[in-house]
Amino acid sequence: MKKSIEISPNIATLFGTRDENLRLLEDGLNINIDLRSDSIDLEGAPRDVARAEQVFADYDHLQRAGFTFNNGDLGSMLRVLLADPRTTLRALAEAGRQRSFGRRTVQPKSVNQRRYLEAIESHDMVFGIGPAGTGKTYLAVAMAISALLAKRVNRIILARPAVEAGERLGFLPGTLQDKIDPYLRPLYDALYDMLEPEKVDRYLEKSVIEIAPIAFMRGRTLNDSFVILDEAQNTTSEQMKMFVTRLGFNSKAVITGDVTQIDLPNAKRSGLLEAADILKHVEGLAFAYFDDSDVVRHHLVQRIIRAYDEHKSRVEGEEPLPDTQANGKANGTESALVKKNGGGDKNVGLASEVETSE
Repeated sequence: MKKSIEISPNIATLFGTRDENLRLLEDGLNINIDLRSDSIDLEGAPRDVARAEQVFADYDHLQRAGFTFNNGDLGSMLRVLLADPRTTLRALAEAGRQRSFGRRTVQPKSVNQRRYLEAIESHDMVFGIGPAGTGKTYLAVAMAISALLAKRVNRIILARPAVEAGERLGFLPGTLQDKIDPYLRPLYDALYDMLEPEKVDRYLEKSVIEIAPIAFMRGRTLNDSFVILDEAQNTTSEQMKMFVTRLGFNSKAVITGDVTQIDLPNAKRSGLLEAADILKHVEGLAFAYFDDSDVVRHHLVQRIIRAYDEHKSRVEGEEPLPDTQANGKANGTESALVKKNGGGDKNVGLASEVETSE
């Protein structure tokens, strides 16, 4: 199918630098876009051509309505709508405009980020789990600021476990606040990025925004609050249970973490892993999962995360069995496994038994 659409005023801003957005549409919809002096020719399957035409119509409508795209938002929206046929450019733009994020305009840059924001809007407790750089904490802080500025909550509480990343920092000088601030710095960075520094300082001084280690949450009931627990993979089972039971009336909680970066000492099981298993069927909760395709940092970060994941899978596949299991004597299962394998290699049967039991 081939169709020509008229070029409207300022439509050229849709094309992007060196027509990168047009190339994105061509690749994502499997169509050809040919620019003429007075029209744009679209050629491809009828359904794909219709979607491309809708993009141009939505962009024209948003331009006439005074909508402006900032910081690569247009490219991000196009990637989201290409990945999800049910959404439109107009719907994405208007959904973002309904949220007030202070001095920042925040748009989801992937389908999973959009689902994450929608989950936070529609649920009182959301778990965001995924690798570094996927926007879990930043988007949660953005939604908290939006709720505060819209007066849907009276305060924001940001919590984090005070755990070093694989090193011992020893005794830090200063007051209690001085000692815990280094652990909470990423949360401060997100706040100062979205609000004027004077406003952040005023909110902190009046405890409208509170930043504290998770240990300070015990015994509290948090009403009319937007509560964020960051780096939740470094909570213990007891800390996680304590945190998720703090929620009071008219409050929301967002728990974020990366289960591939657990820094708990003595190989304790992560409270985030346990909560994801225990709470997955609880009504009213939502779990949003991210992967390396959602990374919005430097393009190298996405490749690095993928390389680490592949290395981990390769190592796990090559890992030898412990001596006690290799001898076929683990848990008194030797005779059962020998029978199961008809007197053959005991190790093969035992390996499969161990995998299924774990």
